[in-house]
Amino acid sequence: MINKKFKHSVNLVPLKLDNKEQNTFRDELLNIPYLLYEVENLSTGEIIAINKPGGKRNFGRLSRNDFMVFIYNPDEESLWLISHQEISDDIAAKYEYDSSSAVLLIKALYRVCCGEEPDYVISEMCLKDSVGINVETILKVYKWIWGQEDCNYPTKMGRWLSMNALLDRFGLNAVDLELWQRRLKDGK
Repeated sequence: MINKKFKHSVNLVPLKLDNKEQNTFRDELLNIPYLLYEVENLSTGEIIAINKPGGKRNFGRLSRNDFMVFIYNPDEESLWLISHQEISDDIAAKYEYDSSSAVLLIKALYRVCCGEEPDYVISEMCLKDSVGINVETILKVYKWIWGQEDCNYPTKMGRWLSMNALLDRFGLNAVDLELWQRRLKDGK
């Protein structure tokens, strides 16, 4: 019985390696580069990239719609699998440095969470970097992390679980931000 099979369209990239002695073949396999989708370019030269499937398992089965979100630095050839905790702690450091700018960033995240494009939000809100991770990086990486959460938890809160956690950590609530956003749209 086949229990790890699922239907999904696949883009195949040809790879040809002849079988060899154990150590040589292993070395060739280890030298295969990662394949990622380039989804955002950052002004720092870094790239937001995703891979699919991401490796999440549900009840022992590979989650076919999962993907992982990386920040790729081509100069260093490094991949950063950034976490919610790292972003939240970075915003906390920003809050200690300049609380009003940090709250503005959280409002910007709320707008991205509601479906606005990060570049548009940055431009319209005139967001500036302070300490820690660049604002652009946070907004763009969360766009894709939230997409991942929506795919992984389609019948649950998806993106709102982590957005609400940020709001709670900094004493904000979605109702106030919704009113704020409505006033922005109405030009008041």
